[in-house]
Amino acid sequence: MTPGAEAGSGVSNAPRTRVVVGLGNPGPRYDDTRHNVGWWVLDRFAHDRGFGSFERRGKRLQAAGEVGGRTIVLVKPRTYMNRSGLALAALWKLDGFETARDLLVVTDDANLDVGRVRFRPGGGTGGHNGLRSVTEALGTPDYARLRVGVGVAPAGADLSDWVLSAMPAEDEDVVVEMLPELGEAVAVWAEVGVDAAMNRFNR
Repeated sequence: MTPGAEAGSGVSNAPRTRVVVGLGNPGPRYDDTRHNVGWWVLDRFAHDRGFGSFERRGKRLQAAGEVGGRTIVLVKPRTYMNRSGLALAALWKLDGFETARDLLVVTDDANLDVGRVRFRPGGGTGGHNGLRSVTEALGTPDYARLRVGVGVAPAGADLSDWVLSAMPAEDEDVVVEMLPELGEAVAVWAEVGVDAAMNRFNR
């Protein structure tokens, strides 16, 4: 049983809360790096949907609003990437929360070319330290992911250096231009589910 599933047995027709976690590293030095693309997506989504500013809540930055009558909570961990899971402790307090249904993690993917998008309902970490931390904290790999391609590391390059470096301007422009569409992808996931998001946005 996924965390929180038993808590939902007494909740009838109340709209379920859905949580979107954007992975990244805190601090200005990381703002423009490949590893912070998850934060870029959440920042643009919050802006476009009028969610207001992110506020500090323990080990996370959080903003919330409504999409299609459903409450959406946006979370940016304030821990470093390899400890991202520590920001998710509050999920267990949400009535009826089920990770497989109600959690989406947005992350960069250095195994995908710039501009590629992959929704998945679960799976492995692909060597991503943030996903590894989230999976360990949740105790399950069964949660949706939105992977955003940031370019494949060149042969022989150190992967950590690659994801912690800024993208060339032309690659950054591609990702920035995608942000409104990625925000729409998040909304489709929240309203309809991961299968519909996969069919519409994967490329």
